[in-house]
Amino acid sequence: MNTLQRLARPTLAAVLLATTLSGCAPLLIGGAAVGTLVVVDRRTTGSQLEDETIELRANSRLGEVLGSRAHINVTSYNRQVLLTGEVPDAATKQLAEQTVTKVDNVRSVVNELGVMSASTLTQRGTDAFITGKVRASLIDAKDLTATAFKVVTERGAVYLLGRVTQRESERATAVVRQISGVNRVVRVFEIISEEELARIAPKAAAAGAVATPAAAPALAPLQPASAAR
Repeated sequence: MNTLQRLARPTLAAVLLATTLSGCAPLLIGGAAVGTLVVVDRRTTGSQLEDETIELRANSRLGEVLGSRAHINVTSYNRQVLLTGEVPDAATKQLAEQTVTKVDNVRSVVNELGVMSASTLTQRGTDAFITGKVRASLIDAKDLTATAFKVVTERGAVYLLGRVTQRESERATAVVRQISGVNRVVRVFEIISEEELARIAPKAAAAGAVATPAAAPALAPLQPASAAR
């Protein structure tokens, strides 16, 4: 192994770890990590910050109300909140939804909590691996914009969130259902028209290059969560 390879490997490992935690894929050139892909999000910067705030507040309130009685993951996209994980009983599932609904700026809650024992660390590791495969497959699909999709995996069920067209919704579902380990695909999309996509796509690309605060856009009607499989 030459000196360049010895130096590049620790750097690559560090970048891979950082980007795994942040959800950004590394950009590799010639075997060395030289940066990360710029994430182009169809939400405004303001909406993204608002979603992060919702997740923080929801997790905090769930901790206050439920303590360690449940394992709950909170994912917010354009103020629509997805709850995944496990709770001990139906009453706790309902209480979790009611608690999150009361968080400021939440406009809807999709409650996908399972009434069962908490998943094991092994299962959570498997889910993280599946999420990585899903993201890679969406990148490989040249007719999709991978960064338009947010991916959550729970017990082998893959949840897809984002502002997408009907075509993108169907295509992404077809891609994901072919991945080994995926036992269900659930779409939690905000469906937009092709015309709206044409309007926001250039803005999203510009925001990826220079992130500047912007007012939240008018919200399109939500498509109810639907299991594609």
